[in-house]
Amino acid sequence: MSYDLCLTTLMKDISKLQKIIKVKFKNEKLIQQALVHRSYLNENPNFELNHNERLEFLGDAVLELVVTDHLYSNYENPEGELTNWRAALVNATSLAATARELNIEEFLYLSKGESKDKNIKARNYILANAMEAIIGAVYLDQGYKAAEKFIEKFILSKLPDILKHKLYMDAKTTFQESAQDKAGVTPTYKVLSEEGPDHNKTFLIGIYLEDEEIAQGTGTSKQEAETDAAKNALREKGWK
Repeated sequence: MSYDLCLTTLMKDISKLQKIIKVKFKNEKLIQQALVHRSYLNENPNFELNHNERLEFLGDAVLELVVTDHLYSNYENPEGELTNWRAALVNATSLAATARELNIEEFLYLSKGESKDKNIKARNYILANAMEAIIGAVYLDQGYKAAEKFIEKFILSKLPDILKHKLYMDAKTTFQESAQDKAGVTPTYKVLSEEGPDHNKTFLIGIYLEDEEIAQGTGTSKQEAETDAAKNALREKGWK
């Protein structure tokens, strides 16, 4: 088998993906590159495309501009509220969910180890980055208007649901407002334990209403553990 043919066999058929996202690329290598995770190149160093991190960098900027422009042009709310709405639209969890809806995972170029990894948080990060890289690829291939149309269809379309269900409020804010409203108390957090080396710690944090522990949460940072504790506390209390 020739070297060129060998590389060709590594390339995936992304015609199905182009139909899903309703974008026909002039340069299909751009959409292919948007799907290449760095780990894949470790196992396939002769692969003809680079990883997707530069496209992700570009797509992140385009995404933020399009979403910001849309919110500024259509809503007269204060800057703080618009910032929260934007964060709810473009955070990694939201982008990863959109990527799953579009079946992006099927087309990713991942190492064998990364393909088998069941860590949801790590996979969400990869999917979110791929979504931003795809936006960057659309922008390079077809310009700002096409990227804007893509973002409006698959990301901004979620805004009404986010506003209706107040999904822009994080768990800590939601629990605090609920606790103040229902119990007249502002919740507090306490670090119960921390394990592991400085570069890879795991925190266990309790959330309290006065002296009563409502729930606990874990995370690789205090902020992450507090958010997890607040989610668990909301569930424990039955507060939405």
